[in-house]
Amino acid sequence: MPGDPHSPAAPLRSVDELFALFHESVKPREAWRVGTEAEKFGVFAADGKPIQYEGDRGVKAILLSLAERHGWQLEREVEGGEVIALRRGKASITLEPGGQLELSGAPQETMHQTCAEFRGHMAELRDISDELGVAWLGLGFHPFAKLSELPWVPKLRYAVMREYLPTRGKHAVDMMQRTATVQANFDYASVDAGLRMLRVGLALSPIVTAMLANSPFVEGRPSGEVSHRARVWLDVDPDRSGLLPFAWRDTLTLRDYVEWALDVPMFLVKRDGKALYNNPQTFRAFLRDGFQGARATFADWESHVNTLFPEVRFKRTLEVRSADGQQTALLCALPSLWTGVYYDDAALAKAEALASRITLADAEKARPDIAVRGLRAKLGTRDVGEWASELMAIAMDGLRARNLLNRAGQDETVHLERLAKLVAKGQSPADVLLEGLDPEQDFLSQVMKKGLV
Repeated sequence: MPGDPHSPAAPLRSVDELFALFHESVKPREAWRVGTEAEKFGVFAADGKPIQYEGDRGVKAILLSLAERHGWQLEREVEGGEVIALRRGKASITLEPGGQLELSGAPQETMHQTCAEFRGHMAELRDISDELGVAWLGLGFHPFAKLSELPWVPKLRYAVMREYLPTRGKHAVDMMQRTATVQANFDYASVDAGLRMLRVGLALSPIVTAMLANSPFVEGRPSGEVSHRARVWLDVDPDRSGLLPFAWRDTLTLRDYVEWALDVPMFLVKRDGKALYNNPQTFRAFLRDGFQGARATFADWESHVNTLFPEVRFKRTLEVRSADGQQTALLCALPSLWTGVYYDDAALAKAEALASRITLADAEKARPDIAVRGLRAKLGTRDVGEWASELMAIAMDGLRARNLLNRAGQDETVHLERLAKLVAKGQSPADVLLEGLDPEQDFLSQVMKKGLV
């Protein structure tokens, strides 16, 4: 059962106190939910140019209109600062560094509810966007924009990330401004159960990346890859991203995860609405020494854990992070896939057995090839598509076992059917985008037609 909540402002005195974040987040099965996050690119429909943060047709204006028309509450990082997010109930709309718009949906019991929430979000957005001549693209990498054409959202953390991350990886700014993703968050019944889910997710994440590869275009032309986003993430920051080699051990413990997080450099500390830029101080050093008079608190620790970017992240929930952004028809595929795997005991056991056949060395070797070839890449001695077929069958069985029906009497497998058909043909969404692409026709119009959310 969950532990007593830790006071966010309480000063931390020892490493052992950091474990509370995970122990107090444990939930019984009846309280399990799925929280889905989906990002998208806003472009002007007439020419594909990226929308900016400011201006009458910018993303801030869109946030203000959503608040005025649909009851969202404006959020600012500091008093009197710029609008950077919206909140309504347990859902939020936030901005990524390059102005990508993200709906972080409320935790939902079923995939039917999740899909309905995202359809409702797009309905609210559509009238506003149509008035402004704005369209939304559900892709993993911006298909048209150069970095110089994109805005920087005025969020405190993004300022330090913009300066620091390029010293750790040459594609860090691409990651921040030109990528978009679908992620899903899952509850866990115990810390050990969460760590088990983490290990399974890390091993299977390259397969999921291939299944949902959806970013074959860069700066107005095909890149020769099915997921340029996946390629970008190979060169961002090895301290805080990737497959977490330490987590592949059978003996993985919570202390292993905490010790890793302690040695990752921080971005900043917030005090009284101001940023103290302590980068690249590690959290271990901050806990020991403080910074400019500030001492580490539980809120600082939770914020730091949320700045770690592995393919699967352990925090108050277990977050899977491997997929490209998607069009509406496939937006629920990622959370549905992992719901089928994680929330049915038999399916999780099968997935764990599947994951046990994948070595860290094979997964690391496969990742660059997966970015290029997707399901046709090799993982070990097999095509990734073969692994994907097995994983899809496991997830479908898990969703059937949940037997949660919509009003039409359909179970949650309905939200995986489209992806299942692609996997059966050895295709990812990127292959569909590339099919029939005519080099003699206008590239912009072809991508706009196929890539709309």
